[in-house]
Amino acid sequence: MAELTHMIDSEVFLAFSTYATIVVLKMMLMSPMTGYFRLTKKAFANQEDTSLASSTEDKKKMVRVDPDVERVRRCHQNDLENIIPFVVIGLLYTLTGPDLSTALLHFRVFVVSRLFHTVAYVLPLPQPSRAVAFLTGLVITISMAYRVLITALYL
Repeated sequence: MAELTHMIDSEVFLAFSTYATIVVLKMMLMSPMTGYFRLTKKAFANQEDTSLASSTEDKKKMVRVDPDVERVRRCHQNDLENIIPFVVIGLLYTLTGPDLSTALLHFRVFVVSRLFHTVAYVLPLPQPSRAVAFLTGLVITISMAYRVLITALYL
């Protein structure tokens, strides 16, 4: 139990907690952003979501796929596919006792890559900007996973 208390008090864990919270909050903000786009574009997924319309015909027109809404949804899906692994692997990474400066580099680069990925996806910026942001975050997560596996192999 003393080791767990020591880990929670460590600077690496505190840094991880901060950066993980930032990207999780960013991911959570994608839901309201999707809602905003649905409302402004009047493009809903379900008939019951069209209560703003007065006629049945208008309601039918509002149940549609809008490219801008789908872009935000795909960005959110990409966050789910990348931020959750970062949080899980990052937590395991902190348990390996990495150097603070190396850990900060991993955490900061990941956060910046995900923020830039969102901007590149939603605006949209020309490729390869989004691909570079995605790959940067992926490489960071793989780097931390490698450290976890190497450390586990030498136990």
